[in-house]
Amino acid sequence: MTAPEGRGIGTDTSFRILHVSTGNVCRSPITERLTRHALCDRLGDPLGGGLIVESAGTWGHEGAPMEANAEIVLADFGADASGFVGRELLDEHVIRADLVLTATRDHRAQVISMGHSAGLRTFTLKEFTRLVRAIDPATLPDPDDGMVERARALVRAAAALRGWLLAPSAEADEVNDPYGAPITFFRSIGEEIQQALDPVVTALTGVPTKR
Repeated sequence: MTAPEGRGIGTDTSFRILHVSTGNVCRSPITERLTRHALCDRLGDPLGGGLIVESAGTWGHEGAPMEANAEIVLADFGADASGFVGRELLDEHVIRADLVLTATRDHRAQVISMGHSAGLRTFTLKEFTRLVRAIDPATLPDPDDGMVERARALVRAAAALRGWLLAPSAEADEVNDPYGAPITFFRSIGEEIQQALDPVVTALTGVPTKR
């Protein structure tokens, strides 16, 4: 298996976001493509101002397409599902990621267990959303001074808050697996992911959702 082209942490002006689920055919592809879509919508830039968005699976279906229902969900949001190829999570993916967002706490634990000092930059998606909501955007670098520096500052601030702002329940930080479920359940998971991503992308870019 070939690791993606990219950078070692801190060696250039990009910021790499890695979404992780189990098979990399449902949740993480939806999250990856919705993140890209939201960045493009806010910034008018398909490259997201230096923010690179990828995904992989802890038991990834290497080379597989995303599930058909996941494609439908992305189409519902106007996001692009084309060209997606599933990947198994590799050490190189974690090493190169500035922020790892996982579907569940088990995925988070698996990423952290790989080492590479991943603990301070690995969160479940919903955990990161909760922490981001508590961060005053005025304390972050102005996005006009560089989106990458703002993103790095956001991750540092979230990591500092983690021990102080706990989840209200064990399930609050989980995104359930829709694999094999009907389209109605896929759509509910898509909406759940979209709602969790919205404040994250707003905090990263400094640009609110277009209504």
